[in-house]
Amino acid sequence: MTNTQYSPVTLLGLGAMGQAMAAALVKAGVPTTVWNRSAGKAGELVAAGAVEAATVAEAVRDAGVVIAVLLDHASVHETLDPVAGELAGKQLINLTSTAPEESRELARWAAGHGIEFADGGIMAIPPMIGGEGSAILYSGTRAVVEAHREVLELFGTAEFLGEDAGLAALLDFALLTSMYAMFTGYFQAAALAGTAGISATEFGERAAAWLTAMAAGMPEYGKKIDSGDYSADVQHLAFQKAAVDAMVRAHRDAGVSTEVIGTVQQLINRQVEAGHGAAAFERTIEELR
Repeated sequence: MTNTQYSPVTLLGLGAMGQAMAAALVKAGVPTTVWNRSAGKAGELVAAGAVEAATVAEAVRDAGVVIAVLLDHASVHETLDPVAGELAGKQLINLTSTAPEESRELARWAAGHGIEFADGGIMAIPPMIGGEGSAILYSGTRAVVEAHREVLELFGTAEFLGEDAGLAALLDFALLTSMYAMFTGYFQAAALAGTAGISATEFGERAAAWLTAMAAGMPEYGKKIDSGDYSADVQHLAFQKAAVDAMVRAHRDAGVSTEVIGTVQQLINRQVEAGHGAAAFERTIEELR
């Protein structure tokens, strides 16, 4: 049963994330139209009350807002370019994973066709949608987000960051970068622990507790970076170099690839070689800038 307090929503793309978002809309009684490039994915949604459109043009015709949850930047254009005329005067929210410059390009494309545009970065995995911890970052045209905030918060906390259409994607990718680096570091470490017969599960329990404790120091690292003062009384880069060099040797001795920890070693080595051995570990960010 649809709820007349909501304007109609069209959701394009029924991958795992699109499915989860469409399900959240239907569950709340939002009038929902769905479209997917390949057939056969809308059965359960239609049974629950969604309408499946045969074409993109049909899907967007009566939409109050169009939400794109597609594969990539190219697929957004492949899907929407042919219906740009039908989208004129409508509101479009892109929740496809697009790089910041791609999001900005989409904003320019939308403006050129008279389409109001906002971009979003999904800080959740599909099972989290609509539940605790799910959040989506938005940027672009504030009016688009505010007009549909009640619907958007069915997916998760909706935070508007600013008018730069690429800002949500940039912060999303920055956060995901830290996540991927953390998990890859865990994989590297679990490979080393495994050479002593320690299971990845057992090591994971130890690593989760350790990394949670260490993560609390990130804001302090940030303050030091923002200040530009990399002075250190203890555990300066020369000290860190000796420790990381030993870690690399430990991996080699165990027959484990040093691909991840070796990158950290290279960052530290370049800083020490440039004469910054007395500086704090945080100064390695200058190798990345």
